[in-house]
Amino acid sequence: MKTCASTSSLLNEYTDAQVARILNERGMRTGAGDAFATESIKWVRYSAKIKSLKERLLEAGWLTVEQVSAKLGLGRTSIGKLRLQGKLQARICNDHGQWLYWLSDPVPDSWSKETPNVSSTAGDAI
Repeated sequence: MKTCASTSSLLNEYTDAQVARILNERGMRTGAGDAFATESIKWVRYSAKIKSLKERLLEAGWLTVEQVSAKLGLGRTSIGKLRLQGKLQARICNDHGQWLYWLSDPVPDSWSKETPNVSSTAGDAI
């Protein structure tokens, strides 16, 4: 099943919506002959038991904002500011704007003692 293999491989790096766009750009179609949509990719993942990008990243050790907050003692806003400053490695993990974070060892002590100063973008999902 070429679509499943292609989808699984793409999900190592892309969200469901991004995978749908890529498959459509490649001229691939669903079994019914339709263009792919986010829902189509979710169905392929469900039926073939393929993990999402978020599930793969979590298994690889990436952390949710709640986990980072607990480890660093920082609030969501401070974590988002560190991400925007490029001081905290992060990546979008799904089509809902959720971010996962990678903590380097050791984490600078200053991160848990003060709130970084940077203006945040309105509506930016953390």
